[in-house]
Amino acid sequence: MFYKLFVTQAEISQLCRGTISLNGATIHTEDSCTIVISNGGTQTFHLRATSEVERQRWVTELELAKAREIGHTNTDRSKEKELSANLEVSSVVSSLNTKLSELRSQSEIISKHSKALQRCLTELETIDIPPDVSTKIKAWMERANLIRIASVGMVTNCSEYLDLAQSQGNKWQKMLYNERRQRIQLVEMVDQIAREQTVLEHVANNDKQGDSTDEDDASDSCEFFDAQGGDSFDVTTNNYLVNCQSQNIIQHKSLSSSQVLEKLVNEELDCSGGSSSDIDDPAESSAILTAAICSSTGLNTDRDENNKSSRMFPQLSEHAKKMLEDVIKHPLKQKDKRRCRVPDKPNHPLHIWSILKNCIGKDLSKIPMPVNFSEPLSMLQRITEDFEYSNILDTAAQCKDSFEQMAYVAAFTISSYSTTVNRTSKPFNPLLGETYECDRTSDFGWKAFNEQVSHHPPISAQYCSGKEWSCWQEFSMSSKFRGKYLQAIPNGIAHLDFPASGNHYTWTKVTTTVHNIIVGKLWVDQTGDMTITNHKDGSKCRLSYIPYSYFTRDQQRKVKGYVMDKDNEIKWVINGTWDNKVEIAPVTKFEGPIESPTCQTGSYIIAWQRQAPPPDNEKYYYFTVLASQLNEIEEGIAPTDSRLRPDQRLMEFGLWDEANIEKLRLEEFQRVRNRKANAGVTDSNQINENEEEDDETVQENDNSAIKPLWFKRDVCKWTKKPCFTFTHEYWECKQKGDWSRCPSLF
Repeated sequence: MFYKLFVTQAEISQLCRGTISLNGATIHTEDSCTIVISNGGTQTFHLRATSEVERQRWVTELELAKAREIGHTNTDRSKEKELSANLEVSSVVSSLNTKLSELRSQSEIISKHSKALQRCLTELETIDIPPDVSTKIKAWMERANLIRIASVGMVTNCSEYLDLAQSQGNKWQKMLYNERRQRIQLVEMVDQIAREQTVLEHVANNDKQGDSTDEDDASDSCEFFDAQGGDSFDVTTNNYLVNCQSQNIIQHKSLSSSQVLEKLVNEELDCSGGSSSDIDDPAESSAILTAAICSSTGLNTDRDENNKSSRMFPQLSEHAKKMLEDVIKHPLKQKDKRRCRVPDKPNHPLHIWSILKNCIGKDLSKIPMPVNFSEPLSMLQRITEDFEYSNILDTAAQCKDSFEQMAYVAAFTISSYSTTVNRTSKPFNPLLGETYECDRTSDFGWKAFNEQVSHHPPISAQYCSGKEWSCWQEFSMSSKFRGKYLQAIPNGIAHLDFPASGNHYTWTKVTTTVHNIIVGKLWVDQTGDMTITNHKDGSKCRLSYIPYSYFTRDQQRKVKGYVMDKDNEIKWVINGTWDNKVEIAPVTKFEGPIESPTCQTGSYIIAWQRQAPPPDNEKYYYFTVLASQLNEIEEGIAPTDSRLRPDQRLMEFGLWDEANIEKLRLEEFQRVRNRKANAGVTDSNQINENEEEDDETVQENDNSAIKPLWFKRDVCKWTKKPCFTFTHEYWECKQKGDWSRCPSLF
């Protein structure tokens, strides 16, 4: 719809000064009598009314006309889509009719020729011919009759097919329309994402240019919010909005972020407690620390008096500080009853694409992620959950047959994945030197100790000892985000030793995949092959984790495998699912190839059955009872224990904004500490020079400068590969209460 624009009443009947389409035009007022209409391009009209009342009447009429035009346009588009769908269906049906007519014509020709052939053959029967020829003529007549019947049947079937196609035309039309509508929605979503990325890149470029200008130059503050996810987004995490504003640190402007952090780190690392710092006010130092962290990550804060913190990095509240102090002052004692759950997970939407769009194809362990994607447990605590079903190992220790023992060991390795069915959140990445102890000797009969022995690549060393077994592993993985799914590929080797029998088993874990990262409901799958080796007698167990498939009738999440001796003779068979139960059985006879043998077995034994999770655990990260107890503060733990992490504890309390602050502070504190240990200097100028190095290279150097406290580098006598060996000194220091060797991490 185009509206003609006239200048005066006298010119209305004489000439038109132009037309403009109201569809997409903007209408606003300059003053009490002037109206400006612009289409965003070359056309801009300034209209002046005689009075304010007349101007308002014009604006109202124009807005109504614009609304009608948009409505007509949308209606026309829907009619065009419907008409196009109808035409397409009609075209298909018309084509089918044409083909059917051709088939009928061909059928009539075939029937005509077959009848003529039958007449000729009938005439031959009246002639005196040898008996053998007469028999052949009868056979020809039967063949001709069959051809005629087949052609009639073919045409009949084609007619029925056309009738069915015509009756299903409306259904096809609706399906086609729905598919097109979904495609349009997807195109609009991708277009929206592209626009967001363009805007963010533009803002980032402006921020870089603004940093080089004089501090007196004022830049406009632009506030950007994450796009609200539609119905197809099924992720409920905290609202992680970024408020990008111009940097305005009033005091200590000359100090760089590294210098401010260096001063704070010197105060914390100085053994004598003395430090000459220019920052006296704790509140001011906290604010400057927040500004420094924001600056180091490319985000700026506004030090306005009425808004001292951004939405992303608010200051820690007194309530948060009090909660942290209370939980440390009241640790769990030996006779206290353990908890059965953690606080409920806050339910806030988050547009995941705004965070992950720059992570495609990268290792997520090297990308700082907000706590919104995490669960209130560290990786050191998460790998301790492998021993939730340690009773399987207790049963295996009693087995006299080594092949039966290996079958139970295989069931134990499968049980470690039972907690991953709905656990789609990411554990906290441990800090270098962070530890975790879990002494459950009183109820489960084992105690475990873990330490983060490397930062890049991230490696967690673990040692767990039971009554008649000991298990240790180096957990390392590489994670890749592929757009639609995320893969975690383990690299470490797990060891299990039974001192009574001398059997020593090793294995590596399979790949974990989280699907529907962007759109749809998140779900987890375990895929790949696992080989468990007994280094004493050379026997092996091969397990296959079958990928989930929508097109199979087999049981989903299935695991199957075979225990074989060193001569590849099958001794035991393992069947089950990694999320429910595992059954094992001895093999009496087998035949066929090793890849897919046919086995005759004895009676099956349930080696592992998953315990039913709490009925409401979807409210608190799908934790089991054991997972809920892993983060309880206990007496006598080391100051580097994961349970003392403030960011993880604040997240457990539901204070995700405060948790993000602490997470950034701890990560930056770790970088400075590692650089100091690597450089061996305290001069801030030299530290600043190191900051310009590539972060990955610096972290690799960190690993050579900072040594593990409770593990030592060694060579495994079983695999002949480098490994970390537990020194057993931790439990001695705990008994003495001597933690003097522990660094300050939190």
